[in-house]
Amino acid sequence: MWVFGYGSLVWKVDFPFERKEIGYIKGYERRFYQHSTDHRGTVNNPGRVVTLIPSDNPESKVFGVAYKIKEEDIDYVVNHLDYREKGGYERVSVLFYPRNNESFPFSIIIYLANHENPHFAGYADIKDIAKQVVKCSGPSGANIDYVLNLANSMRKIAPEEEDSHLFDLEKAVLALANS
Repeated sequence: MWVFGYGSLVWKVDFPFERKEIGYIKGYERRFYQHSTDHRGTVNNPGRVVTLIPSDNPESKVFGVAYKIKEEDIDYVVNHLDYREKGGYERVSVLFYPRNNESFPFSIIIYLANHENPHFAGYADIKDIAKQVVKCSGPSGANIDYVLNLANSMRKIAPEEEDSHLFDLEKAVLALANS
C-alpha cells in the first residue's frame, strides 16, 4: 500500500514507512479550502489547511511524497491516518506518477476533503485566507507554520513546479506577520 502526502505529510510523517518517492497526481489542485479545528486551529477559531479539488485541466499536477507502507504496518497506518484525518477527509485511490520516471504510474491512497464535508471552507481570497492563517493555532501548532513548512518543503522536493496558490498565500502570510 502507498499513501500520498500533499500537505503536512510532506514534512511531518508520523507513521512507519518502507520507502518514499517524490512525484505527483493528475487532475487536482492543492487549495487551502479546508478548515482545521483539531490540528491548526480550534472549533472557535478554525485554521486553514490544504485539500485537493478537481481541476478543469486533467493534466494538472499536484506534487508530493508517496510513502510505501510495509504489509505488517498497513492496519496500523490506516487506523492512524483515518483518525488523524477525521476532520472531513476520506480515503480515495488515484494514480501516482513517480518523478524519476523509472516506475510506471501506480495506485495510491490519498486523503481528500470534498466540498460536502462539514469542515470545507471553500474559496476565499488569498488575503482573507492569510488573515485567518496568521491568527490561528491548534494542538499541532501555529497555522502559519503549516503554510511556511509546506511552501519550503515543496521548493525542496519540486523546485521546478510553481504552485501559485501556495506561494501566493505564503507571501501574503509573511507580509501580515512582518507588518
